Amino acid sequence: METKKKKFKLFDAILATVCITLVAESVMPTAAIGNSQYFWWIFLIIAFCIPYGMISAELGTTYQSEGGMYDWVKKAFGPKWASRVAWNYWINFPLWIASLAVAVTDVVAGIFGIELSLIGLLILQLGYIWLVTFLGTQRIGESKWIVNIGTFFKIAFMLGLGALGIYVFLKTGESANPVTGIADLLPSLDLSGLSFLSVIIFNFLGFEVVATFADDMENPKKEIPKALIIGGLLMALFYILPATGINIAMSLEDAEASGITESFMILLTKLGVNSQIVNGIVIVVGLMFIYTMIANITSWSFGVNSVAKYSADDGGLPKIFAKTNKEGVPATASIINGVVASVICIIGIILSYVSESASNLFWTFFSLSLVTLLISYIPLFLAFLKLRKTDKTERVYKVGGSDTFIKVFAIVPFILLVLGVIFTLFGDFTMEYISANAPLIVGVVVSFIIEEVLAARVKTSKE
Repeated sequence: METKKKKFKLFDAILATVCITLVAESVMPTAAIGNSQYFWWIFLIIAFCIPYGMISAELGTTYQSEGGMYDWVKKAFGPKWASRVAWNYWINFPLWIASLAVAVTDVVAGIFGIELSLIGLLILQLGYIWLVTFLGTQRIGESKWIVNIGTFFKIAFMLGLGALGIYVFLKTGESANPVTGIADLLPSLDLSGLSFLSVIIFNFLGFEVVATFADDMENPKKEIPKALIIGGLLMALFYILPATGINIAMSLEDAEASGITESFMILLTKLGVNSQIVNGIVIVVGLMFIYTMIANITSWSFGVNSVAKYSADDGGLPKIFAKTNKEGVPATASIINGVVASVICIIGIILSYVSESASNLFWTFFSLSLVTLLISYIPLFLAFLKLRKTDKTERVYKVGGSDTFIKVFAIVPFILLVLGVIFTLFGDFTMEYISANAPLIVGVVVSFIIEEVLAARVKTSKE
């Protein structure tokens, strides 16, 4: 019988990786880093992206299953640690949805020049949450056109913003964040400067998806590392270009979730474009941005909900996550996402009216989502080292090097993840900073308590 020719080529793997992991709303946090972002991108591509991608490729091609990272950690450290991974990987998602719901209201208010009332905020935020929740109950094949159009919009306005910013700088020589010397490109190695580690790392997470392409590739041993390296460089380019445009347009102190649309307005105005045309372009870009935030969640929903279902079937998460609809989609997990995100947004809106420190909800929810996602990946690198030592399953793809090199290769990204979590929570140890960051710190503590309660109820083989 003739073997079916494998059609998934290197170019396909690179394109799919970029499309899945590139999220437009991460541009604003990247831009907030300032001119030192260029240093961080170069450093973290070498120290985190390449090791993380190649380690994920080895694990994914060796232990192929629907559970992915959950199964890898379970095989190395048992079901309790797998439960912790599942919880953090899942809770990040409704937090991410909540942060995007806030971003939607910020963008709408910005492009139309209005101040939304309490009712307006609730309608827009809950409307966004339950739209993406509904889409999450459908099979991805039924809504792939949403994702495809969203990918086109995403790349179009991100590259457009970068090109426009560079053009304005070349024509006017003006930048809201000028580079006066090499020192401006280097990070400050204090706690606040090191807190940006997590933002860049967050943009890389999801690269393990490349490992799932191995069966369809002619030579995964050579093509997977190439896809990871080229994909990482392209990811950096797609984030750096629009972030550069924002940095040229506006000061970092003014940066908010709506910074992308505001930057288009500022840059076009500097070029002397008619105000009515500027307003029209900004509205179009804003609507495209909102559309990409719908498409991003849609593209991730099925994968995240499937991992939650897989973990629930295995005992890592409550059984309610395992329920599916007649199409076999884990719809109950999607509905839980919607409920949790709605509660978070409602509490956030109430707090913003009570306390001025809670007013920038996008950054609070985004940071909490970022921290929980980073925590879920921390055991990955230790699981890799453990399985290398204890499991002799033949590797389809194997990271090369001596034992010492392999240990360093895994420990460095592990340390960077841990530092990223710490510095995001404690960018400063002053009472003023901790007080301002209290919602984030409390959120992580609550998440940790729930995580440990869930882990405690998981039975090991010895129990």
